[in-house]
Amino acid sequence: MRPSRLAAALLTVLALVGTTTTAEADGAGDPQPGSPAYLARDVANLAAAYGRITGPGGQLANPRYLPALIREATLLTTTQLLTQVATPTRPVLSAGQLVPGWNVGNPLRAGWNGTRGVSTRVSFLNRYGALLRGTVHAPRPGRRDPYTGAVLEGPFPGVVITPGSVQGSEGMYSWLAQDLAERGYVVLTYDVQGQGTSETLPHVNHGALPSCDPFAEPVDGNLLGCPGVPFQQLANFTTGTEDALDFFLSQANPYLDRLDRSPDPRSATPGRDGRIAIIGHSLGAAAVSQVQGTDERVAAVVALDKLQGPGEEGAEGQPADVVPEVPALAVQSEYGFTVSPALLSGGSTLLPAPGLPVPTRERATGYDDWLAAGKDAMLVVPRASTHLEYTDIPLVLPASRHGQALTSSYVQAFLDRYLKHAPSTEALLGTTLRYLEPVGGGEWRPVTLDRDANLSFYYCSAHSLRSGPLAQGPRQVDGDLTGVGCSE
Repeated sequence: MRPSRLAAALLTVLALVGTTTTAEADGAGDPQPGSPAYLARDVANLAAAYGRITGPGGQLANPRYLPALIREATLLTTTQLLTQVATPTRPVLSAGQLVPGWNVGNPLRAGWNGTRGVSTRVSFLNRYGALLRGTVHAPRPGRRDPYTGAVLEGPFPGVVITPGSVQGSEGMYSWLAQDLAERGYVVLTYDVQGQGTSETLPHVNHGALPSCDPFAEPVDGNLLGCPGVPFQQLANFTTGTEDALDFFLSQANPYLDRLDRSPDPRSATPGRDGRIAIIGHSLGAAAVSQVQGTDERVAAVVALDKLQGPGEEGAEGQPADVVPEVPALAVQSEYGFTVSPALLSGGSTLLPAPGLPVPTRERATGYDDWLAAGKDAMLVVPRASTHLEYTDIPLVLPASRHGQALTSSYVQAFLDRYLKHAPSTEALLGTTLRYLEPVGGGEWRPVTLDRDANLSFYYCSAHSLRSGPLAQGPRQVDGDLTGVGCSE
């Protein structure tokens, strides 16, 4: 489409917004593509993709947000600089180190540690001698589940969260780690080599100073002989996930005594008896999609935009080295880093192209591969969601108002099913979700979400889950939860 025609189409859409009824804009009556109602609904969806910033209760609407951001960003930046001064042979050359507030996450969560849960900063060497930094989160002793009121009694299942690429940092994912920890999980967030506050260069000889030979034969799928450089490569995230699992299960984990390391006789995957899930976002999602197939410690996987299947093109343009082995939850987005009209939805989220949305687009990314392998899987596509939905970033980048709440609710229910063996799929398949959202000042408020109103009307959400207390009963299948238009 020519730029002039696109501009004319967008002007027409904007003119129609004021003349379209609320019912049409909300999607009532399933408007036909090209109709005024369809165009108006699309404009409303585009605006909703900035809801985290502009929506009711969002960052701009909450008077507590900006003061908390300034306070927490200043404290964190000072701490990071002092840490770098104390470890001069471990240089960190990343956005997380150089941009004030990059790692701060959601400042409204300040005070979580010691009240709703506990967390401890940690560091460990990866296989190439680079120093990786992270945080372990755990339930506070004697704490009750904030949703059910039940006393949290350990030991607890474990979760490792791998960040996204393009300088994603662990602080951006503390929302999910804290949500899980206060419900009875031990959770590790960390920065891969070259991102956040983790060291940029390897120490291949494990000496005091960084060292590598960029002309040496690459190892572990790295692009160069200097492993972990550049940071933007799949191998940096797969080995990061594996090394983080090694640390998590080692005596160096400060909460190892709270982690349930006993064999699980009720595992949903034959031959796997661990009680650990791995979660990844973006390139981290591609990494955990791969690692779940080879690491027998993993009992479940959660991919945040996007789950990757064996038939898809990998990060370096090669077929993905993925074998579906464990139950998978895929939470996938409508938009990429930018928000574009429906008439430019003919490509992927990251590479928009002319064309209307194809309802099966997100099913074809990983989920259908899990079905073909006979594994339990669920796909959730939040409405108006972007690729940045799963990262806490202040004020500048698009994300929907309740995408994190919806995502966290499903992750909690999914891990309860496959790590804690919830007796049924009721929490996963219900049409109402509850969430506790931080609003600042140490206050968390309840949010009630209607499932159908918060799932995409462009792309199908779906599930194929075994019922019964041991996840070994008849399979419950729905290839189109909200009637978008996918065949089974």
